[in-house]
Amino acid sequence: MGARNYLVDGVSGTGKTSVCEELRRRGFAAINGDRELAYQGDPETGAPVDGVSGTAVHEHHLWRVDQVVRRIADRSERVTFFCGGARNVREFIASFDGVFVLTVDEETLERRLDARPDDEWAGRGRAEERALVRRLRATGRDTPPGTAIDATRPLGVVVDELLHRCGLSSG
Repeated sequence: MGARNYLVDGVSGTGKTSVCEELRRRGFAAINGDRELAYQGDPETGAPVDGVSGTAVHEHHLWRVDQVVRRIADRSERVTFFCGGARNVREFIASFDGVFVLTVDEETLERRLDARPDDEWAGRGRAEERALVRRLRATGRDTPPGTAIDATRPLGVVVDELLHRCGLSSG
């Protein structure tokens, strides 16, 4: 989709979906990978799996590599942002021109998770999933290496910094 392609990652609650929506609002090509590319699959083989629930959803959250590669190869856009996280990121991370990791402090994470509806992953009432998100934030496990962006700030400021680091104007 883009002559340049960037990954925007981070643990649940750091603002990947909000950043994606704001980038789109500003006229940039942005893909919500967790909604448009994701499926539940075997982390070793990539084969789709059924009946995954609870914290296992995180471990089996993969992106369709063929679709990622196809969209990166499409150079019809000046730049494209892929927002979300996948356990199989190692299979395609080298294809990106840059990787950005949204970070938040513990207080911000708790506030954002509290705002999630009950039926959303790590939402209210999903203690096991929320505990996993806290551990992932604290340890950095499953977060690819990349340029950290402080996502505790207002959304517009976060997106402005992301665009600045990509050498782009704010749209």
